[in-house]
Amino acid sequence: MPEVSKPTLAFVSLGCAKNLVDSERMLGRLAQDGYLLTPEADGADVVVINTCGFIEASRQESLGVIREMVDLKQRGRVRAVVVAGCLAEREREKLLDEVPGVDHLVGVFGREEIVDVCNRLLDGRHEQRTLFRPAAVRAMNDQARLRITPRHYAYLKISEGCDRLCTFCSIPSMRGKHVSKPVEQIMDEARELIADGVRELILVAQDTTYYGLDLYGEVRLAELLRQLDRLDGLDWIRILYAYPMYFTDDLVQTLADARKILPYLDIPLQHINDKVLRRMQRRVNRHETETLLNRLRSAIPQLVLRTTFIVGFPGETEVQFQELCDFVRETRFERVGVFTYSFEPNTPSARLDGHLPEEVKQERRYRLMEIQQANAFAWSAEQVGKELDVLVDGPDSEAPGCFIGRSYADAPDIDGIVRLKGKRLAVGDLVRTKITGADGYDLYGRALAVR
Repeated sequence: MPEVSKPTLAFVSLGCAKNLVDSERMLGRLAQDGYLLTPEADGADVVVINTCGFIEASRQESLGVIREMVDLKQRGRVRAVVVAGCLAEREREKLLDEVPGVDHLVGVFGREEIVDVCNRLLDGRHEQRTLFRPAAVRAMNDQARLRITPRHYAYLKISEGCDRLCTFCSIPSMRGKHVSKPVEQIMDEARELIADGVRELILVAQDTTYYGLDLYGEVRLAELLRQLDRLDGLDWIRILYAYPMYFTDDLVQTLADARKILPYLDIPLQHINDKVLRRMQRRVNRHETETLLNRLRSAIPQLVLRTTFIVGFPGETEVQFQELCDFVRETRFERVGVFTYSFEPNTPSARLDGHLPEEVKQERRYRLMEIQQANAFAWSAEQVGKELDVLVDGPDSEAPGCFIGRSYADAPDIDGIVRLKGKRLAVGDLVRTKITGADGYDLYGRALAVR
């Protein structure tokens, strides 16, 4: 009998690292069912787009990709287009009205049924166009992923959803309430990833410091980190999305004592003025924030702090913004992202008074980034002459024979890079490096030894 050709699949993953884990899980299930992944959408049997729906800019990016894929289908270059993830969950059937050429929507919690959806479409069964499931009451299993990231690092999702009710945020409406993975499930996934070549695990969640409260009646991030820190075959553990609450003494001590947990913390603060923080419903104030930052820097040598701020929040005055500028100037964060407030329908902040013109928001972003740029450039200059471990991510396209890597201070696709010179280096090597120069956010280095 003639061999039946396997269907081809193109996959587009948009949005945050948590979304990327969902994408990898869907890819794993599709691969197990025989789908062949192709890098080009043109000519694929099915295109799956895992979308982001967080803010207006990300929604427009998602819609642009969806329309591009639907155009390919209308030209006979693709058989079916499936839209999954946060934008599908947020917009639901309205998305089909906006882009009628989409064949199927799959909500955030329908990801485990992605194979059935694709099979039905290729079999010509188009009677059902949506798949939405209730928010998970137990954390979904993220094992058996087909990873998009390079082999040497991976994102490890420790919980799903969020119980915070920040007035500007739509995440709880798309991702549901906070649900922690059991420690044992996380450890199994970590071992699977290490066996697949991972040297750096990057912990992600909507709120990592809240981990365990729903499952165990108390926060358990410190205990989880201690177990991960003892795993063989792992070099680095990086923590993202640590809300500035629940930094217990146990957690701070664990971070200070660990062998593999990097002295790098991503703590989204969003603002520093107390009145703005109350309007954002952040449940922390300036004094508590400053106390936490001082405590962390005192306990953890060489700590690199990354944070994010929102400028132009409804009602933010020039005086309040200047307070934020002074805080960033004085605190000297190593890494900062600045976002303009995005009007999000059906969030509490949409109903607040004092919405600011877009030009004011953009101008404030520029001013704050200018302050932070001086901090970041100064930190880069201070690294010259030091020796740092650098994880090699790939070849340097701008310098033949050289490589791009990251130090402990650099999360993938977020922070700076280290341009590395050295012989007989390979992707995934952990290299002791002499830092020889700085160029803005990036460093230059010379390889000394592969660890």
